[in-house]
Amino acid sequence: MAAITSQEASSSTSPSSYDVFLSFRGEDTRKSFTDHLYTALGYAGFRTFRDDDGIERGEKIKSELQKAIRESRMSIVVLSKNYASSSWCLDELVMVLKCRSTSGQVVLPIFYDVDPTVVKKQMGSFEEAFAKHEGKIEAESGERRKEWVTKVEEWRAALREVAVLAGMNLQNRADGHESRFIKKIIKVVGDKLSRTIMDIGPYAIGIHSRAREIQFWLEDESADVGVAAICGMGGIGKTTIAKYLYNLNFSRFEGSSFLANVREISKQQDGLLCLQRQLVSDILKGRKEKISNVDEGIVKIKDALHFKRVLVILDDVDELDQLYAVLGMCDWLFSGSKIIITTRHERLVRPHEVCKVYRIEKLDYDESLVLFSLHAFGQSHHVDDFADTSKLVVKHCEGLPLAIKVLGSSLSGQSIGVWRSQLEKLKAIPDSKILAKLKISYDSLQDEHDRSLFLNLACFFVGSDKDFTITIMDECEFYTVVGIQNLIDRCLVTVDGYNELVIHHLLQEMGREIVRQESPNEPGERSRLCNHKDSFNVLRHNTGTRKIEGLILDMSSLNANKSARTVFAVNRKRSLEEFLDNSLLSNVWNSLKRYRLDIFSQNSLGNPPSDSNEIALETNAFAKIENLKLLKLGHVQISGSYENFPKRIRWLYWHGFPFESIPRYFPLEALVALEMPYSSLKHFSTGTKFLELLKILDLSHSHSLARIPDFIVLPNLEKLILEDCTRLVEIHESVGHLARLVLLNLKDCSNLSKLPRSVGMLKSLETLDVSGCSNLENLPTEMVNMDSLTTLRAENVTGITRSPGTIQNVKAWYSFIWLLPLKPKRNPETSWASSLPRSLVELNLEYCNLSDDAFPTDLSNLSLLRELDLSNNPIISLPDCIRGLSRLKFLRVNSCKWLRSLVVLQDLVYVEFFNCSSLEKMEYDIKCNRIGFRKLTWPGKYGTCLGLSRMLVEFSGIYKLEPLGDVDKEIIDNLGLFDLGSMRNLKVRLAIPFSQLWRGSLQHNFRIRGLSVCIVYAPLDEDIYDLFLLNTVINNTTKRLIWSHCPHVTGIPKANEDMIWLSYWKFENQVEGGDEMDISVFTKEGIFLVKEVGVHLLYDMEKAEKITQEIPSTSEEVSEEIHCYGVAVPGNASSYQENTQVYAVGRDNVDIVETVRCGRLIIRS
Repeated sequence: MAAITSQEASSSTSPSSYDVFLSFRGEDTRKSFTDHLYTALGYAGFRTFRDDDGIERGEKIKSELQKAIRESRMSIVVLSKNYASSSWCLDELVMVLKCRSTSGQVVLPIFYDVDPTVVKKQMGSFEEAFAKHEGKIEAESGERRKEWVTKVEEWRAALREVAVLAGMNLQNRADGHESRFIKKIIKVVGDKLSRTIMDIGPYAIGIHSRAREIQFWLEDESADVGVAAICGMGGIGKTTIAKYLYNLNFSRFEGSSFLANVREISKQQDGLLCLQRQLVSDILKGRKEKISNVDEGIVKIKDALHFKRVLVILDDVDELDQLYAVLGMCDWLFSGSKIIITTRHERLVRPHEVCKVYRIEKLDYDESLVLFSLHAFGQSHHVDDFADTSKLVVKHCEGLPLAIKVLGSSLSGQSIGVWRSQLEKLKAIPDSKILAKLKISYDSLQDEHDRSLFLNLACFFVGSDKDFTITIMDECEFYTVVGIQNLIDRCLVTVDGYNELVIHHLLQEMGREIVRQESPNEPGERSRLCNHKDSFNVLRHNTGTRKIEGLILDMSSLNANKSARTVFAVNRKRSLEEFLDNSLLSNVWNSLKRYRLDIFSQNSLGNPPSDSNEIALETNAFAKIENLKLLKLGHVQISGSYENFPKRIRWLYWHGFPFESIPRYFPLEALVALEMPYSSLKHFSTGTKFLELLKILDLSHSHSLARIPDFIVLPNLEKLILEDCTRLVEIHESVGHLARLVLLNLKDCSNLSKLPRSVGMLKSLETLDVSGCSNLENLPTEMVNMDSLTTLRAENVTGITRSPGTIQNVKAWYSFIWLLPLKPKRNPETSWASSLPRSLVELNLEYCNLSDDAFPTDLSNLSLLRELDLSNNPIISLPDCIRGLSRLKFLRVNSCKWLRSLVVLQDLVYVEFFNCSSLEKMEYDIKCNRIGFRKLTWPGKYGTCLGLSRMLVEFSGIYKLEPLGDVDKEIIDNLGLFDLGSMRNLKVRLAIPFSQLWRGSLQHNFRIRGLSVCIVYAPLDEDIYDLFLLNTVINNTTKRLIWSHCPHVTGIPKANEDMIWLSYWKFENQVEGGDEMDISVFTKEGIFLVKEVGVHLLYDMEKAEKITQEIPSTSEEVSEEIHCYGVAVPGNASSYQENTQVYAVGRDNVDIVETVRCGRLIIRS
């Protein structure tokens, strides 16, 4: 997203030296209308700047003039007949409109003896003026010529923009009477200047792109009353965007009001009355109305809004009754009025279809770095000595504008030492200004239940699976499902595509700081301990209390952070050892060492084997923490008896559990989830304990684990994870009694030779993963009785293929993911496919060495199959049996390097094919008429054309690349390629450069056939992955028709080379003499540089003799070697009515951020 310059950004807060900047054409009105207007403005008390005050005529706009425009509260542009003849006036106009765009300056156009349509379409005297301006282009060359071309197009665009603003026409407003007209102008100026411009701060980085969609909505000119909501977390920039939109648009409406801080004001005494009074006063342009109560206020608001097209913005709406009050206003509002609200509470607006919701995204890394640099260094880039530290601060802020501004400003002018110290402090204590802003969302939660749940998520479950978290927290007496939804609605939590809980880094820090503030100096008095150092100190010094409900301690993280206490303790032990070794007590000490006595930890039953450098904590350190429910440990050694260990623990995660078996008295009874990855366990046994509550057991990567005993004691187990337990040789037969088991993960248990037959008794099992179980001989035949199994993963399990009969007749397998090194036989009598259950929906046959002649024909029997993956197989074409899969929706053929042709079947909705280096042709099935090219995907660039092989030359219905010699001569002529023999070293003279007009006349008996467009472009990036690259739009402004073409496959030039894209546009009878057409090219920023665009008009005479008229040009020649993929014929483009936004034409959901307005073509009859 384009960043604005600091000069532009700061204009929003520049002090106003003038009330009005007056732009006019001196020879038209200086001594008459403008002089009278200037005098009247002075009498009315408005400080007015005239463009000839102290500035010599004929010079370019100087810094004084630019400053005067920026420091004026509004600009009046007097558009007269000869206005466009002055480059001075036109440059002024461009600057005025730029200030309007960046800072929301009010612009009032005055149409003095000229109609707005004449200005917009640049007819009459305006057309003559531009003919003279463009005549100067012909006299220029090189860079100077390009500058003039760009300048003329800026002038044209500025006139079109100012012509559609809400202005005043002398003839319409006062019947031509100048004195009465000037009085009306003074009144309008007074009304507009009485409205306060909202302060959006000095650096509005990224605001244009984030406000674009809402701006389109505000400009749609619909007669409907519209309501929009801007949603997002605190500090994301909702209010700033709302202010920006208000500044940019309030002059479009007859009345406007910006109600700030609705949440805070409504809480005050008579707060709603204050808001009502402000709204009425703003709409009535300062007139005060007495309002005694809320009901009276509603009546007054209704009266004020009923007959005016208004813009109303309510900032920080937080309660449902506030929203209802807003939506209730819709019935009172005049047609075309707009209401915008900002809120952190998305649930308020979600159910209301009449309300459009816009979610504000955080800044990306580059935007964040620019914004931080502006605040910290006063420039858009960082200082070299602070580069690394700047990046760390930006990373810490994670795209939150509020945090970037606060930290950037606080660090400005400080030494590098202060910067580093501040970063270390932020790891422990968040910035108070940022915290206060973010805490508003937390405080607004409806009850203590949701606040406590948020603190648990922030401290323990960021990045955890949502369902996993619900399982644990439900057993901790939380209503987790509704609680998480409430947090999502308040923009405190999100759930990503992997179903994992996501909390912004600064919100997570806020939650942890709230916990820290419960007892800043005594960590043992807090409800949760999630700082490793605090946890270690509490346990080390035995200062824990019953207030602690959750605790995290990872010794590896503590050591990585170089905890002073840990280092001190270890060094103290080593120092004592060295002292004893060198003292008179050395003989006694050596004797003690021979008997392996350790005076630093208790030698009791259940002590773990310890590293001499690790500190062993004592179990009695947990004795006082009797309400502990959530315990997460990593690389921790705990010595002593577990008899007094907390007994209410619901979730125990212990990475690197140090014992070979579960110690006596270990707290298992209340556990809902027990996770011990990378443990030292050799066998797992609960003794006589019956673990009725345990639902999740994870012993993954326990490389010493050899056996799992009776599962009878785990009746409610839902997930059993034994991944990578490489010494595990068998699973106890009692696993079949786990009636609620839904997941059995045995992945990479390489010594597991068989599964118990009782697996077939698991009535709830949905997922069975035996991938990597290389010694597994077969699957139990009893599995045919399983009705619930949805997914079977069996990658590299070679034994299964030797017993195809063992998996026949499965009744309801939903998905079979099979990644096997199959050995297909030529024309097999009974293939392995015949053993697959008919109810399969998902089938993965990657790396199965399937060739065309070995492909099983009976695969077509899988009539329910929805998803098929044939990637990495040596097939040449899609097997015929695939056509029989009538319900197939998803097809993947990635890295099928022998694949030459691919048929897109009728009902497919998604096709993925990348790295198919031999692919030459793609075609639709004869019945296929619905699939769109957007449903095809390539994750990267694998050839000259995006995502496709260099060999691909045809996609039926999309494009076809042919040798130029084989193309129809008429098409070649239409594209303007007449000499095929010179194609290898083609030199192209573009028909027109940017913004040049053709004004030739055509005979009365012509009929326009179409237009060929030539685009010359170059890459800006070495790696291009975006599918949306170029979109050409032709806008017939006369007939209000738009044609758009976005090529589905775009040629990608090599570095430092240009490419030419030729297209022919067939207009039939939709274009005729007198029409005006704008030609534009859209592309994404940073993808391509559009260098030049040319057009070529084709028409017929009555005698059917085809004539082509090239638009005169003196543009430079561009050398380009045309390859076969460089020329394509797109076919007829569709037309759209102009009421469709041009920016929405083309590919769906495209964020177009760079537009090249190429020029206007006027066809004279």
